[in-house]
Amino acid sequence: MSEETIAVFGHPVMRAEALALEGVADRLSLRDYEVAVEVGAFQLERDVLQRLRFNVAVEIASPGEAAGDDVDAILSYDKITEAIDYELAAERLNLLETLAERIAARVLLEPQAKRVFLRIEKPDRGPFVLGLEIVRETGLVEVEAATGPVPKIVVVPAGQGVDILPDGPVVIVPEAAAQAGFDVVTDARMTLLEAEKNAWRIAAAHDLMDVIATRTELDWALKNGRVPVWAPSRMLFDTMGAPVSGSAMEQAQWLADELGGGGVEMLEDQA
Repeated sequence: MSEETIAVFGHPVMRAEALALEGVADRLSLRDYEVAVEVGAFQLERDVLQRLRFNVAVEIASPGEAAGDDVDAILSYDKITEAIDYELAAERLNLLETLAERIAARVLLEPQAKRVFLRIEKPDRGPFVLGLEIVRETGLVEVEAATGPVPKIVVVPAGQGVDILPDGPVVIVPEAAAQAGFDVVTDARMTLLEAEKNAWRIAAAHDLMDVIATRTELDWALKNGRVPVWAPSRMLFDTMGAPVSGSAMEQAQWLADELGGGGVEMLEDQA
């Protein structure tokens, strides 16, 4: 096997060695980290778990003797797996490309990281292994910190609108009358559909409001001074352990925890 072939199909660290970055002396690697998740754009990939295999090489600036055996002075191996786990838990994704971009960007948030080689593989799609590999470098990719103001979650009672916008970063959670008479999943979906109808009704009254269904939309709305009104079905059903059958207050508290632990309150009558 030629050196070029090895660099392409070997562990990403081999590609890193073949494309050495000036001023980088150290590499941190993760091999064959596997997680079972629901991912994929095809219908047959819905409601099933499949393995994703991650291989990562991170080129880092060597701290040398300045590290002093201090774990806070180096890039911990845990930061790589945490970046993977965080993005997998954030929301269900259709494309490996999207997942890879988000993981690489999160790794590059670490001050020691200079370049990341990331390969994601799907070993369960057939008698072969599907995969994607990307290379991203600080200065060549836009990386936004995952920190910022934690929004307040405001639950709007069923049948009520929002006449006066709450102050500060806020996410509106519409309540709906509980639907019943079918199986648990059907009742939950019908209740959430009612909540989403209420979301569109509430948002239609304000130019600054946007109905959002994903974490990406929510983050964008908050960063751009918008007021997101949550259409909850997608995030709840795409996240394992989410309270799909819970009350609006329970779902609002879950969302608050997902966004950093902000407060939850019921909107007072504005009449």
